[in-house]
This record gives sequence, structure tokens and C-alpha cells, in this order.
Amino acid sequence: MSLFKKSDEVSNTNRLAPWKIAIIDDESGVHEVTKLTLRKFSYEKRGVEFLSAYSAKEGVELFKSHPDIALAFVDVVMESDDAGLRLIDQIRNELNNHTTRLVLRTGQPGQAPEEEVIRDYDINDYKAKTELSSMKLKSCVYTAIRSYRDIKTIEKGKRGMEEVLKSSSSVLESQSLAQFGSAVLKQILTLLNLNNSVLYLSTQHTDLYGDTKMVVLGTSGDLVGLCDSGISSQIPNNIEEEVKKVLENKAHFQSEDRFIGYYPSGQGNHNILYVTLQEPLDNLQRKTLEMFASNVSVIFQNLTQREDIQQTQKELIMVLSDAIEMRSKETGGHVKRVILMAEFLAQKLHLSEEFIETIRYAAALHDVGKISIPEAILHKPGKLDPEEWETMKTHAQKGYELLAGSNRTVAKMGAIIAKTHHERWDGQGYPEGIAGDDIPVEGRIMAIIDVVDALLSKRCYKPAWSVEEVIAYLKDNAGKQFDPLITHVLLEHFDEILEIRAQEPDEDE
Repeated sequence: MSLFKKSDEVSNTNRLAPWKIAIIDDESGVHEVTKLTLRKFSYEKRGVEFLSAYSAKEGVELFKSHPDIALAFVDVVMESDDAGLRLIDQIRNELNNHTTRLVLRTGQPGQAPEEEVIRDYDINDYKAKTELSSMKLKSCVYTAIRSYRDIKTIEKGKRGMEEVLKSSSSVLESQSLAQFGSAVLKQILTLLNLNNSVLYLSTQHTDLYGDTKMVVLGTSGDLVGLCDSGISSQIPNNIEEEVKKVLENKAHFQSEDRFIGYYPSGQGNHNILYVTLQEPLDNLQRKTLEMFASNVSVIFQNLTQREDIQQTQKELIMVLSDAIEMRSKETGGHVKRVILMAEFLAQKLHLSEEFIETIRYAAALHDVGKISIPEAILHKPGKLDPEEWETMKTHAQKGYELLAGSNRTVAKMGAIIAKTHHERWDGQGYPEGIAGDDIPVEGRIMAIIDVVDALLSKRCYKPAWSVEEVIAYLKDNAGKQFDPLITHVLLEHFDEILEIRAQEPDEDE
């Protein structure tokens, strides 16, 4: 006899996976009768798949290979008088399977008294083989599979709720709208038993100037990844066209394989829920989706506005920094390059994700204090005299003072960078002459990349240095001007620093 076998008698009424029913009995006739009786069985448009094992040992292997068995009929007496009971104990306690519905069947009721078995073993029913007529067998299967379905739904709902709670926490910590939205969508899919569907929420907003945008707030199924890096507007063309029609008609659309819900929310916003289906939604599913769209989407709108504000702030920082560089007639790509280099170096120093994200924008503010320096000094082609140099040096403190009044993280780091990026490791820098680890790490990072980019660039007062000259300078000044560890890491990845510079070349290069 083979270890176990998958029956050829599979009833599959549609594309949904069939319910798996295991028959574990040493009498082949029991297998044949059970299959014959249930061959046309269907529940919720899902047929059945029969799995057979002829001993308790084979039954264990069957469950290891098929943890998603919905119902198992288990004989008590097989290779030993209590083989079935031992198998049930293994299924529940060793394999930790508490979802499969187990029906114990016996041809010798006195061998395992019913009361003792029900009390001592985690079974769901106990039947003498003579009790199970065709009708009673079908009733038993309906009850067991319905129970299995409900338990699996509860389990999935529990996991989905955990996902939502985790993602809610991540929103508070990292303002990740996309992560939160996708987790909520997964939970809705689970609750509605739409686990093989695709569902995502998008909104359309028309601003004061007539520009419209479509924003993906959360994805599931085949569309996962559209908004991994934040709010996205990259929607597949075929879906975008269908959504536009719904927006024009201002009404839901439903066919056999998709549902597009239209939910106006005021202030020019239209919430769109797009679901691909294996079968049409019922009334309960539609009402639940409508509740989701009209309530949860309010949270999404608020978070979207916050992300919009944050993105606007970051863009304004870049505009301000570019304007300062243009005023001081520095090389055109300097700001963009030091941002990329600061982020790269922070990653190689294994600093926190929050630090890396912040320095990505704060680095642009390193020379904000130059806005207070007279143009005659900024534009002087030759060497500054001592008085002019003292005036130039004030830009570090001025930059700090401009930013220090803000309680925003980017501005706080920008203030520190502005003030400390001309300090030296040996304490001979300005404005305060602090040394070593007393200089904040963001200042030490900016100190070295600002110099590297300046040396490699052509300026009005000097030609660009060669790569070899810059490397020699860094080696000579490690532990003097620059943090020796940061210098070592930068030199170790100098080829990658040069690649970053190549991404944002100056106009005259």
C-alpha cells in the first residue's frame, strides 16, 4: 500500500480551491463508500478533494504534507487498538493543528467508549460507522466544513488585525501612509473572504489651479508594490481608464470580475475602491466596502495632506539651498551632490534610518548662513583679507541662528550642520573650536564631504583638484581636520563618491 494517495475523484465546481477531506482508515471499502457518497458534494461553490491514508503513520505524513485539510475521518482501530486516538493527539499537540475538524469513526464502539474519548481527546464528533448513512454523512460534512471555514476566517482576521496594529504603530513612528493603507486593505479583504482579489484605494483631487492627480493609498494582491516608497501616482493604464469612466459617471461599476466603488467625500475629493473579483460581491460585502471607503478614507485624506505638507517643506528647502548657492556663485550641483554624499556616508556608518532620512534634507541647509554675507565677499575672485575672512566665518553661526528656533527635526539637524561643519577634529575650526567627538556626527560628516566636493570642483578662485590630490589631502588630514573613522570609510568607498558626483555634474563639466 502506498504511503498515502491523492484520489482521482475530485469535484471542483469552479476556480476556487476544493475543500480537502482526509479519510484515514485501514479498510479500503470505507474509503470507496465515503468518496462515492460525497463525490458531488459542494459548499460555497467549492467542491472536495479526497486524500487517503491507511494507517496512523500514513495519516501523520498526510497532515504534514497537507496542513490545510478541512475535515478528517479517522478510524480508531488500525495498526493498533488505539492508533486513531494516538494520531489525533499527534495532530493536535505535535503538529499544532487545531483548525482541521476531526471526526472519529469506529466499527467497535466498545473498544473506545464515547464519553471518555470526547472528554480526553480534541475531536469534533464521534460516530459508529453504522451510524453514518448517506444523509447523516453529508450533514456531518456540511457542519464540519462550515466550522473549519469560520475558524480560518477568525484566524485570518486576527492576523489581519495584528497587521493593522503594527502598521498603525509604524505610521506614528515613520508617517508611512502606504504601509498603513495596504495593511488596512488586507484586513478588509480577509473580513470579506476576498483573499485572492486585488483591492486598492485611490483618490482624485483637483487643486485651485485645475490640476488633478490620482493617488494610490494602499494596495493588495497583484498591485502590491505600487506605493512601497510612499504615495504613488503610477497606476496601470487599463485601471486608470476604468477609474476615469467611473469618475465621469459618478457611480459604482460592477461586473463579474471587478467592482469599482465611487465615494465622493467633499472638497473636490473622490474616493475610488477598485476590486478584482472571482465572483460578484454580495450585499454585505458591498456595504462593508462602502463603510470602509467612507470612514477609513478620511484618515487617508488627513495623512495625505500631512505628507503633502512634508513634501512641500522638503522641496522648499531645496529651492532655498539652490538660491543660496546661486547667490554665492558656487558650482551648480553642489547642494544636490552633498545631499547624496551625506546620505551615502551615513548609510556606510550604519547610522539609524531616521538619521539617514533627516540628513538627506538637512544637508542642503549647511550654508544657509551665507544669505547674510555681503556679495562683495562672496563674489571676490581672490583670497579674502583677514577682516573679510572673519566676516565670512560668521555664516556658520548665522545659519544656526536662522534655524535654531524651529522644533522640526530637519531644521534642528540643519542648524547643527550649519554651525559645526567648519569645526575641525583637532579643535582648530570655527565658530566654537570644539574638537573630536564633541563635534556632532552630522557636522563631522558634512565637514568632510563639503571639502571633498569643493576640492574636486572648479571655483572662481581655484581650479579643480585631481582625484589623487584629494585622496592625498584626506589621508594627510585624517585625525587633524577630519574624523579619522569617517575619513577611512569615505576613502574606502571613494569610487562610489565619484559616481555620486557624476550624477550631478556642474554645467561647465
